[in-house]
Amino acid sequence: MNLTKTQFSSRGVLVLSLCLLASFANAQRDLDPGRFEQTILAFEEQDKVSPPAQGAILLTGSSSIARWNDQAVAALAPLSVIPRGFGGSVMGDLLHYLDRVALVYKPRAILVYEGDNDTAFHIPEDNIVGQFEQIVAKVHAALPETRIYVLSVKPSVSRLDVWPVAQRVSARLQAIAESDSLVHYIDVATPFMQADGTVMTDIFVADNLHLNDKGNVIWGAAIKAGLMKVEGQFE
Repeated sequence: MNLTKTQFSSRGVLVLSLCLLASFANAQRDLDPGRFEQTILAFEEQDKVSPPAQGAILLTGSSSIARWNDQAVAALAPLSVIPRGFGGSVMGDLLHYLDRVALVYKPRAILVYEGDNDTAFHIPEDNIVGQFEQIVAKVHAALPETRIYVLSVKPSVSRLDVWPVAQRVSARLQAIAESDSLVHYIDVATPFMQADGTVMTDIFVADNLHLNDKGNVIWGAAIKAGLMKVEGQFE
């Protein structure tokens, strides 16, 4: 069958559109919160064996928290913390599991690290920020006095292409904190930057995304400093 130039162009647009729709559908399916169900169940089984104390600081978020879970208790001492990060998550996943991964512990404070994967997966900025606002509202509906600490998105060598977007998201999260006395913003980006404005290159493991021991020391110090201003008085 011979196609005219116009027919060929129309068919090309149709094929491209179908491919984009398929890619979007796959992305949405890949971001189904159900992919973390087993991780959350494991937390719940762990809690049956060793129930965490209420009134601690709940740490949750994506892999920068999840990979730090085992080190967080020592790094943030004397603060009492419950590490509940789940790697690969986005803000929508945290919103979905908020009852089971955070509110159930009745924490005095909740620390959130999301936005890293969100921006890498090209989730719209308005979605990311809107979901955080829903998290804040849901926390304060259930626990009116619980403080929320939100971390900026950290820079990384592997995600330099989305760093401007991540900075905009962080700025919007900071603005939310500035308008709500129960929400606090912790800048974990600046400590990872060199004097020339580029990200340090010796703070990552081989993937140039996740932090190595040096990176975790910097990360932990920034988080502890941000928490101690208020939370230290409750220990």
